[in-house]
Amino acid sequence: MTNKTITTINPATGEPISTFDSMSKEQIRAQVSKSRDAFSKWKNDLETRRASMYHLTDYLRKNKVRLAEIATKEMGKVLKEAISEVEKCAWALEFYADNGATLLSDEILNTDARKSFVTFEPLGIIGSIMPWNFPYWQALRFAAPSLIAGNTIIMKPSSVTMQCGIEIEKACQQAGVPDGVFQTLVGNSESAGHLIEADVNAVTFTGSTKVGAMIGQKSASLLKKCVLELGGSDPFIVLEDANVEKAANGAVKGRFINCGQSCVASKRFFVSRKLAKDFIEKFVYNVERLQVGDPMVIENDIGPLVNEEALENISSMVDDAKKKGAQILAGGTQIGNKGYFYKPTILTGLTPEMRISNEETFGPVAPITIFDDEKEAIKLANDSEYGLGASIWTDDLKKAESVSKQIESGIVTVNNVVISDPRVPFGGIKHSGFGRELSKYGMLEFVNIKSIRFYDQLIHHHYVE
Repeated sequence: MTNKTITTINPATGEPISTFDSMSKEQIRAQVSKSRDAFSKWKNDLETRRASMYHLTDYLRKNKVRLAEIATKEMGKVLKEAISEVEKCAWALEFYADNGATLLSDEILNTDARKSFVTFEPLGIIGSIMPWNFPYWQALRFAAPSLIAGNTIIMKPSSVTMQCGIEIEKACQQAGVPDGVFQTLVGNSESAGHLIEADVNAVTFTGSTKVGAMIGQKSASLLKKCVLELGGSDPFIVLEDANVEKAANGAVKGRFINCGQSCVASKRFFVSRKLAKDFIEKFVYNVERLQVGDPMVIENDIGPLVNEEALENISSMVDDAKKKGAQILAGGTQIGNKGYFYKPTILTGLTPEMRISNEETFGPVAPITIFDDEKEAIKLANDSEYGLGASIWTDDLKKAESVSKQIESGIVTVNNVVISDPRVPFGGIKHSGFGRELSKYGMLEFVNIKSIRFYDQLIHHHYVE
C-alpha cells in the first residue's frame, strides 16, 4: 500500500509548491524508538541542553529571512511578520537557555523531615501536533521549555506548512542538537492518531476546539498528560476613559496581524458609546490605509488567507451579517480572483442571530458592538464559549485592575494587544483549552514534580492517604 501524499499550496497564487509522502505507522514507531534512545542521554545533561539551545538560537537568527520566506510561501503571512516570528522563536530559546538552571532548581520545603524538597524531572517523549498559522512560533514556544526540561520531541506540523516543520528539524541538526531529540513527523490527521497511540509520554496540541476535544479524549483514554491550546474569540474593550488614538492603533494590530488568523487576535470589539464615533472613525481610517497584496513584498501589511476554504468561510460570514442588517464600514469583499485575498473589514450593527456573533472570526474582519456601561461590557465580553485572552483600554489603572479580574480568560492585557511572551504563562480556559505554555508554568506541564523527603526515624503520622 502506498503512503498518502500531502501537497502544499501557495495561498497568494493558488499554485502547488511541494508534495510529501506521509510516514507510515511503522516509520512513526521508528521515530519514537529513536526519540526514546536520545532521551536516555539528553535528560541527564542540562549543560548540553543549554548549549544546544544557544546554537539553535544563533542558527535561527542567521537564517531568519530564508525561514520566513518558506512560511510566507506556505501559509501567506506577510514577510515582515514571518521574520518577526523567527526572531521571537530565537528569543524564547535564549530565554530558556539563560534561565533553565534556575527554573529547574530544586525547591526546598519546610516539613518535619530532616530534608524535604521538590525536584523536576522530564516526562520523556512529547508528541506535538501543531497548526499552520504560526508554524515556527507555535512549535518552538512549546519545544523550548520542554527541551530545557530534558524531554525529547516528535512534532507533526500542519499539512499546510509541512516544509516549515521539516526546517525546524533541519535547524536542530545544523545547530548540533543530538540526533533524535527533535524529529518532525511528515503526515496527516491519521498520523497524529498513530503518534498519540505510540510510546509517547505526553501530548500537546494547538488548533481548533473540535479537534482538540478529540485529541484530549484520545490522550486521556491512554492516560497521557495533555495540554490543549485551542480557539479564541478575544474581546477588545474600549472603556469611556480610554485614549482613543492608542486604542484605534491597537485595534489594527490586534485584529489584522497574520491576516486575522490568530487564536489570540482581538476578535470582538466592544466600545463605550461615549467615544464610539471617534474610535470608529480612527479605526476605519487606519484600516483603509493597510496595504494588501503579495506577502513577499516587505512593504505589504496583509497577505492572503491560508486557503480557499478560509476565504469562503470569512466571506460567507460577512455576507450573512450584511443580509441580516449589519453595516459594512470598510472592506467586505474579496480582492481579485488569484489567491485568497480579502479586504480588511469593519462592521457594526450586530444581532445575535448573525454567524459573526457566535463563531470565531478567523480572518481580517472586525465586528464592533457599542455598550453603555462597564457592567454591560464585562457581560458581553464573557458571553463566549472561549476564554483565551482579552485586552482592555482605559487610562484608569484602578478600574483596569477591577475589570481585568472579572474577565473570564487566561490572559488580560491593559492598553496593549494580547501577545505571547516567554516570561509570561500563555493559555486559556473554557473551550480555549487547558494547561499553559511559556514561563515556568509551561515548563512544569511536562515534568514529573517529584517530592522527596529524608527522615532519621519513623514519624507517627495519621496514616491516611
